Amino acid sequence: MKTKQILTPLLFSLAMLGNQAAMAEEQQAPQGLPAEVVHVQSKQLTHSIEAVGTLRANESIILRPEQSGTIQQILFTEGSQVAEGTKLLVLESSLYQAELQAAKARVSLSQIAYKRAASLAKKKVGSQQDRDSSLAQLRVDQAQQELAQTRLDKMTINAPFSGVIGLRQVSPGDYVNTGQDLVELTDINTMKVEFRIPENQLTNIHTGQQVDILVDALKGEAFTGTIYAISPSINERGHNIAVRAQVPNRDNLLRPGLFVRIKVITGTDDQALMIPEEAIIPQNNNFFVMKVVEGIVDMVPVQLGLRQNGLVNIVAGLNADEVIITAGQIKLFPGMPVTPIFVDGSAEQSVQQPGA
Repeated sequence: MKTKQILTPLLFSLAMLGNQAAMAEEQQAPQGLPAEVVHVQSKQLTHSIEAVGTLRANESIILRPEQSGTIQQILFTEGSQVAEGTKLLVLESSLYQAELQAAKARVSLSQIAYKRAASLAKKKVGSQQDRDSSLAQLRVDQAQQELAQTRLDKMTINAPFSGVIGLRQVSPGDYVNTGQDLVELTDINTMKVEFRIPENQLTNIHTGQQVDILVDALKGEAFTGTIYAISPSINERGHNIAVRAQVPNRDNLLRPGLFVRIKVITGTDDQALMIPEEAIIPQNNNFFVMKVVEGIVDMVPVQLGLRQNGLVNIVAGLNADEVIITAGQIKLFPGMPVTPIFVDGSAEQSVQQPGA
């Protein structure tokens, strides 16, 4: 009898423990297929336009003679900086100097003839026609003198602007023809970069806007420029528009022809909803996202914005802190129960908040 009294409480305790274990196991059992999920978060998003381009010099020309002749002097050092108006090359000009002296002599003679004719006409001795004829001849001779002076001046080639002189193609004593390449002159204190943007970004671009520039050839070097010109017409084939920016050439590191990457900051959004790209489900030219509502899958249409660093900006369709599925969507369908597996650590934060 005593043995029965002892066994009854023991059996009752074992039964209670079995029921508690079964309930714990039932609570821990998954309610549906596991799915990786994250919370929709608000982040700062920088809107920008990215493009590529090629650097150009602010000014760049090939110096060429306007008249033929023999090079008498070369007055520059290759690769050196020259100021505007500096004499660079002198062609042999004795012929043009002689023509100028002859023209000056004719002008002197014409001036004397005109003064005599004017004096006689004033005294009523000479005719008015003789005075007018001598004046016309004086003006013709003066024009000839100016022409001779201009031809002589063109035998000296000056720098039209300040810049770096390039590598010369000729030597003293060479006979050069009109239009022959002599040397390149380039202004690289300020560089230009031309790039193209899609036509749908036209309203986001304006003169005075800052551009950030990276040069592949100069690792770790970043430059800043300013948009100064926008093409008035759209390219019909590419549906894009040409934009030019000026870039100060710090320490003369930049050179014409370098390939550059360009970023134009068009605005920022401090409360942009960002989700991983893998959460997006494309269907029939539309985009959807699976979210979890009380353990049940719901598929909602979304409108996409800018993509950046593996994340997508959701313009419409989701709210902050909603739970979305990022992996395993192929096995899921709307209305199906799932077991969320938070992969961003956000679940722990949400659980701790009520007891905080």
